Amino acid sequence: METPAPAAWQPQEEGFKEICGLLEQQISPTSTADKFQIWQQLQHLSQFPDFNNYLAFILSRAEGKSVEIRQAAGLLLKNNLRNAYKTMTPAYQQYIKSELLPCLGAADRHIRSTVGTIISVVVQLGGIMGWPELLQALITCLDSNDLNHMEGAMDALSKICEDIPQVLDSDVPGLPDRPIKIILPRLYQFFHSPHTSLKKLALGSVNQYIMLMPAALYASMNQYLQGLFALANDQAAEVRKLVCSAFVQLIEVQPSFLEPHLRDVVEYILQVNKDGDDEVALEACEFWSAYCDAQLPPENLRGFLPRLIPVLVSNMAYADDDESLTEAEEDESLPDRDQDLKPRFHTSRIHGSDSVEDDVSYESLDMFIKFASLVYDLDDDIVNAWNLRKCSAAALDILSNMFGDEILPTLMPVVEEIIMYLDQAVDLDLASLIHIVKEQRHIGNMLLLCLQAKLAASGDESWKDREAAVLALGAVAEGCIDGLYPHLSQMVEFLIPLLDDKFPLIRSISCWTVSRFSKYIVQESGHQKGYEQFDKVLMGLLRRILDTNKRVQEAACSAFATLEEEAAEDLAPRLEIILQHLMCAFGKYQRRNLRIVYDAIGTLADAVGAELNKPAYLKILMPPLIAKWQQLSNSDKDIFPLLECFTSIAQALGTGFSQFAEPVFQRCIAIIQSQQLAKADPVTAGFLYDKEFIVCSLDLLSGIVESLGSGIESLVSQSNLRDLLLQCCMDDVSDVRQSAFALLGDLARLCAVHLRPRLPEFLDIAAKQLNTPKLKETISVANNACWAIGELAVKVHQEISPIAITVMSCLVPILQHSEELNNKSLVENSAITLGRLAWVCPEILSPHMEHFMQSWCIALSMIHDDIEKEDAFRGLCAMVRKNPSGALSSLVFMCKAIASWHEIRSEELHNEVCQVLHGYKQMLRNGAWDQYMSALEPPVKEKLLKYRV
Repeated sequence: METPAPAAWQPQEEGFKEICGLLEQQISPTSTADKFQIWQQLQHLSQFPDFNNYLAFILSRAEGKSVEIRQAAGLLLKNNLRNAYKTMTPAYQQYIKSELLPCLGAADRHIRSTVGTIISVVVQLGGIMGWPELLQALITCLDSNDLNHMEGAMDALSKICEDIPQVLDSDVPGLPDRPIKIILPRLYQFFHSPHTSLKKLALGSVNQYIMLMPAALYASMNQYLQGLFALANDQAAEVRKLVCSAFVQLIEVQPSFLEPHLRDVVEYILQVNKDGDDEVALEACEFWSAYCDAQLPPENLRGFLPRLIPVLVSNMAYADDDESLTEAEEDESLPDRDQDLKPRFHTSRIHGSDSVEDDVSYESLDMFIKFASLVYDLDDDIVNAWNLRKCSAAALDILSNMFGDEILPTLMPVVEEIIMYLDQAVDLDLASLIHIVKEQRHIGNMLLLCLQAKLAASGDESWKDREAAVLALGAVAEGCIDGLYPHLSQMVEFLIPLLDDKFPLIRSISCWTVSRFSKYIVQESGHQKGYEQFDKVLMGLLRRILDTNKRVQEAACSAFATLEEEAAEDLAPRLEIILQHLMCAFGKYQRRNLRIVYDAIGTLADAVGAELNKPAYLKILMPPLIAKWQQLSNSDKDIFPLLECFTSIAQALGTGFSQFAEPVFQRCIAIIQSQQLAKADPVTAGFLYDKEFIVCSLDLLSGIVESLGSGIESLVSQSNLRDLLLQCCMDDVSDVRQSAFALLGDLARLCAVHLRPRLPEFLDIAAKQLNTPKLKETISVANNACWAIGELAVKVHQEISPIAITVMSCLVPILQHSEELNNKSLVENSAITLGRLAWVCPEILSPHMEHFMQSWCIALSMIHDDIEKEDAFRGLCAMVRKNPSGALSSLVFMCKAIASWHEIRSEELHNEVCQVLHGYKQMLRNGAWDQYMSALEPPVKEKLLKYRV
């Protein structure tokens, strides 16, 4: 293949035929040629500068070739341009662009679509200003009245709007307005086109801008809304789906635009929620959660509840073509496929004040994840997982949280109707029951009676209705708890037999619904009847853990983990039988569900703590885990959940873990070393680097340090952990640094002597985590680094003085901008670490205290009583002794910080605080002290009395 001068480029016949031949072999299903070899040949040809010109020529001009070959050339061109466009000569770039534009109106829609995709890629790489002819060509096509040209231009535009919407909302030299302002009126015109394809592409394009809300869309919102209303009942399901999508997005980001039309919009969404096309109904169903999430007034939906709730409940029954119906029949003996293994996400350790980040409850988050994954069945392919049933359940859940018990009466007509519909074999006088239901005054009791009737249906044909009833009960369990509470005991009694139902999907959903009442079940276990029910639930879930159905196994393990979190030490009397069931499951589960067993074992260890440290229990628990530990290689991803499980076990056993510690410790070191090698040289390592191995190993090492206490010293002294840890603290991956600094702080507390040889390096890299322009993005790393510096300070004392000023200059802005950072843990750790630095080197920090006393004291006043707060106040007292005038302007805030103590347990510190206050009282004469005291609220002054001032 020759390379002629770019200005006069023309394809050579030989090159043209060779490329077409290769493409034909590549796409032919009957070709016997080696596909990989063909791909290599094409890759070789791509090294020629004009190869992409050939592809553009074949796509646009090879009329004698099949559409499939031309389209294949276009798709290969698209992929090549992603890597090569910016390095191509301008002449070749211009040639390709000049070949694409005439194809916008190609007769074949596949060619048009491929051209649109390539145009979007070129705009991504070169910008709209790099292709001045494009905009005019698109507008000419849109205005042409030729369907092919209009569709081709709209296809390209829709892809630009989807991939890079911002380029059309930017200034372009030579244009009086931004492109979006020129294009929008034409898109609105297509809303009224007789051609469904144009309506769909135009509406989809405009919808892409709702979140960005450019000025042009904002100014033309009335026209856009009128277009949506006109399309609301379009015959094409794809168009109705896009209308619903628009309303969902608008209610999320710009609800004020819908406010004048809200009643009509809600009415429309309610009707479309029953659409015969499931995708349209699903998109409509998203509206309810979006409305609630936007925290809009409940009264706008209240009047619709009697009609909305029945629709949601009706849509919660399994559809006949639901993939879950097939998957639910999978027997435990069937091996998992690789695609069955969902991606796992390890949460790195967060150390310090209550180990809380952003005030997020990890327990609540974990509960939500379990709910979402089991009931909504989320997996790595979210599009395939989400459906109308799951969306309806989520909507009912969030509506119950918005309206509480108000929605219970609206459930009644639905349940009543289903009761009448159920199998005639039900051994109940339905007419009498419905009469009783109508006479009942307490809605919880009405629901109970209806639920009892519905679940009593035992016919095979009614199982989907029974399953939906259990799902509905679980969905409203949280939001309607007050109305359900008086009858929860009876409801749980109805649910327990369903754990043994003949249908696996009823068994699995019953596990989840029972777990939603875990808190109540545990609360009531303090009396005999309540304990008996607790034990029934416990044993029922344990039976289901050993179910032969994979779906039920997963649901039971997750439900049991939830029960464990609530029951905690109350599980101690049943530990032996629990461990026997879990380890039996451990021996029989396939890979996917084995991960959930690890989680259940880890949660059990967290729940019962030291109760687990008994020889009889360890004999059941540890041998299978150790056997699995020995089977897995250092690069096997199945070791992740085992590392996490061992972390929880180590923390629960405390020093009891010492008998298992050495091989686990050494294995963690080996994993970290091998991963660091893989990062530098994957060929030598024999596998690819994966940060999760290092993060999990570091966290397990932290767990071992925490459990063994000073007993860790011998293991650390005989290893190269210090040097490995320093490398991890300098890693470019934030998750690795986060766990590394957590381990650094743990080691500082217990064996700082082994860190001393590289102490300056540890301190320097830790301080750098606090002084980064991307602090908000790596706030958990900064949190752990800050905590580690404080732990080191109280152990190495004056050795920290070289970086004291540097660290102080990083911590003070964090304290002064605490509201902007919105991270309680980092602010508290910053206050504590600053106090610890002040304690060990007050002479260095005290000259600067006037600049940070106020914000520091505000932060100190928010910290709960503990040893770390004591350290911080020792620093405060030490600085005040060195420079009493430095705190004078912030004396009121210091008094409030002192008053924040419930009780200072250290008598020595209590006396120091007394001395500080008495010192100021002596210093401030002639009524000045009383003037300061008058600025304090009465409760603060009352608390200061214990310090005898």
